[in-house]
This record gives sequence, C-alpha cells and structure tokens, in this order.
Amino acid sequence: MTPTRRELKAARRRQEILRAAARAFKKKGYYGTTMDDIAAELLMTQGSLYYYFKSKEEILFACHEHSLHCLLTLADQADAAEVSPAARLGALIRASIGVVIDELAASAMTLEFGALSEPYLGTIIGLRDRYEARLRRIIEDGMERGELLPGDPALAGFAILGAINWIARWFDPEGRLPAEAVADRYAELFLRGLGADPARVERIDLPGCG
Repeated sequence: MTPTRRELKAARRRQEILRAAARAFKKKGYYGTTMDDIAAELLMTQGSLYYYFKSKEEILFACHEHSLHCLLTLADQADAAEVSPAARLGALIRASIGVVIDELAASAMTLEFGALSEPYLGTIIGLRDRYEARLRRIIEDGMERGELLPGDPALAGFAILGAINWIARWFDPEGRLPAEAVADRYAELFLRGLGADPARVERIDLPGCG
C-alpha cells in the first residue's frame, strides 16, 4: 500500500528528530542529553517531540534500528551481487563504513547497547547478530572457494565489525582523509589481511539504503 501524504510527512519528521537527537547525543552524550535538548535542536516544543517518540530511550532505539536495518539492506545487496566473495566482502565493508560515518549512525554506534533496556536491547542485539552472520557467511564463502586464507570466519567477522564500529569514534569530516578514502583503505586492509590481493579483486559499489 502506498503511504499517504500524511504518513510520508510524519516519516520525514521522525528522521529529522533522529538526526537532531544524534547531534545532541554527540555534544552531551546520551545520559547528558534531555528531551528539551533534542526539541531545542529542532526549534520545537517538548510536547510536539513526545507526539513522535515517548522517551529518549525510544529515540536511541530508533537510531540503532535505523542504522542496523540499513546495514542489513547492504548485506542483501552484497549477497545478490554476481561477483566473487572477495568482491562482495570489499563492497560490504566500504558501504558499511559509509553508514557508520553518517551522523545519525555514528551517534548510535558510539553509545553502548547497555543504555537500552528490554525489549529494545534484545531487538537491537538480534539485528546486530543477523548482520554479523551475513558478513561471516561471505567470509566463509571466500575461504571455501580459496579466495581468502583459511581460518575462523567468525573471528575475522568480529575483527572487521570492531574496526568499522570504532571509526564512528574518531572520524572527523574535516580531517586528513575523506570518508571514501577511509572506506577504501579499510577494505584494502582487510582483504589483504585475509589473503586477497585488492588489486585483483573486482570493485563494485552497492546501491545503498537511501
């Protein structure tokens, strides 16, 4: 069913709120940020903010959920690409870094899941585990085909995810390297570390999650 004009407007407003919350979380941290702070970012009343989200925790959950759904969409696109596992892995690493560096995702990724209570926490951990499993499957496929060195796909996946998530803590848009260069170098680093020659791996770009 096609969303109504009102539903589309509400969805856009929710995204604006999430991005405003991300900016506030980045400035003051999750625990130091109030609903008033988030409303002030948007020049709206706290009452209007509560119309869209019941609590600050629900906003944090929505930030995590948005980012993880985007990562899962990228994993779908990587799975569907008719290229080698090494090429799919490189593409997924680059695209995932693009998501993590985004203002909204970066704010969520730098905050511990412990800030969430159930049932929010269980939902986010489930989404994270699904993404990790998809990444691990690509690595495992590459190892089975001999494109990547034999080893433990789970450990390799954890290493990649840990490195990608940490980017959100140190990346500076005004820094020495632009986001695209960081993504390229990380993909090359991990492909080489897993035994593939980046120069011989076909490069593809995933469509993205919008």
